[in-house]
Amino acid sequence: MSDTMSRITLARRPEGAPVPEDFKLAKDPLPTPAEGEVLVEVTHLSLDPYMRGRMDDAKSYAPPVDLGATMTGQGVGRVLQSNADGFEAGDTVTGMTGWASHACLPGSDLRKLDPSLPPSTALGVLGMPGLTGWVGLHSFGKPKAGETLVVAAATGPVGSMVGQLAKQRGLRTIAIAGGAEKCRLATETFGFDAAIDHRAHDDATSLRAAIAEAAPDGVDIYWENVGGKVLEAVMPLMNVHGRIPVCGMIGWYGGSNIAETNQLPAMWRNILVKRLEVSGFIIFDHWDQYPAFLKDVAPKVAAQEIVHLEDVAEGLENAPDAFIAMLEGGNTGKQIVKL
Repeated sequence: MSDTMSRITLARRPEGAPVPEDFKLAKDPLPTPAEGEVLVEVTHLSLDPYMRGRMDDAKSYAPPVDLGATMTGQGVGRVLQSNADGFEAGDTVTGMTGWASHACLPGSDLRKLDPSLPPSTALGVLGMPGLTGWVGLHSFGKPKAGETLVVAAATGPVGSMVGQLAKQRGLRTIAIAGGAEKCRLATETFGFDAAIDHRAHDDATSLRAAIAEAAPDGVDIYWENVGGKVLEAVMPLMNVHGRIPVCGMIGWYGGSNIAETNQLPAMWRNILVKRLEVSGFIIFDHWDQYPAFLKDVAPKVAAQEIVHLEDVAEGLENAPDAFIAMLEGGNTGKQIVKL
């Protein structure tokens, strides 16, 4: 066993979209677990859009990453040493390891994984992204058979979960995705009824026309995790008493396009006159629902009734490039780094 570990730190705060110089690869002595702690060798690391917000020194639902600190994130790994009850060397576990080759964490912050499932599923379809889609759709989308759902970033791990669950509930599902290949995946792999390439439309007006054609009865639920042009396009198409679960706004995470695309007065009026339910939610407030989610979804994943895709980058040193590409829509499915 090596006596050193590697980690990716926040070297500086981004100005707009992150660039490689915002990150730094650091080497440190391998930590020793204290009483109640577990030393984990990380095998898989999750990359998620929310991490972009943690790079800014701004007030939010969670504290920012300090300069020089390890980038935050969930990982999966093998237990090397355990000073915590319930964990033994060789166990496969998941927890907030950060972008690192190893992590020392309290046993209370770790969860053992079902060895019959691929460990990476704990980071995607059966992890935080899958839970986000499940909680958001059922608790805030309130789907009813026969309704129409529009999902932004539809081929990502959250959007694809939302679309498949809604389809199983008898809804018409419309995917918004970037590029012809992702649109093909949306319909052929994830089962959406229709898919629209937002990159084929220069403005919200053109995109709105395409969505309206695919949703002749209007939109009852809009799954919002993009913002920008897609939100502007969908809002006028919402039906009375429509619902909009809001779990992200990746199109605005870099701080660009907010002023020039600000349609707040028109959007605010739509919320009023159509009596829309716009529900912002942070999945970390809903971890109590994780057991129910696993009970419902894990059998569907095992039976391939829920399909999932993973985009795997190799090597911790390549995590920054994979993260930057993901924020620009360069991933297909759940973005994971294999160490």
